[in-house]
Amino acid sequence: MKSFALLVLLVGLVAAMRDQSIAVKGKLLCGTSPAKNVRVKLWEEDSGPDPDDLLDQGYTDGQGMFNLKGGTAELTDIDPVFKVYHDCDDSKLKPGLRKIRFKLPKSYITKGKVPQKTFEIGVLNLETIFAEEEREILPK
Repeated sequence: MKSFALLVLLVGLVAAMRDQSIAVKGKLLCGTSPAKNVRVKLWEEDSGPDPDDLLDQGYTDGQGMFNLKGGTAELTDIDPVFKVYHDCDDSKLKPGLRKIRFKLPKSYITKGKVPQKTFEIGVLNLETIFAEEEREILPK
């Protein structure tokens, strides 16, 4: 009887999961030049035991432009975060890349697997020293 109740509970949880998605695009500069080939990632960050979900990743193009989109199924609203990993205006003596993180507005979250809105983050100059900036060594 307990296993049946657990099965019903699990089926109910899976049914309660909601597909949600988001998109972000923009342009990165390093000073006055396009920040080419910079790693960018779109995450859904979770608190608690649920691991964070990588929704999309890529690199900026020759003009410093990027466009990421992705989604996941969650019980609660997703917490989308855009991360940039770069070495603009960085000392070669420090290990890893500079990492900056931006929480994205919840108003751009779409119900469903395909985003219907895109958050335009604008033009960001990576020479800026961002608050709470971190460093990370990424595998190639």
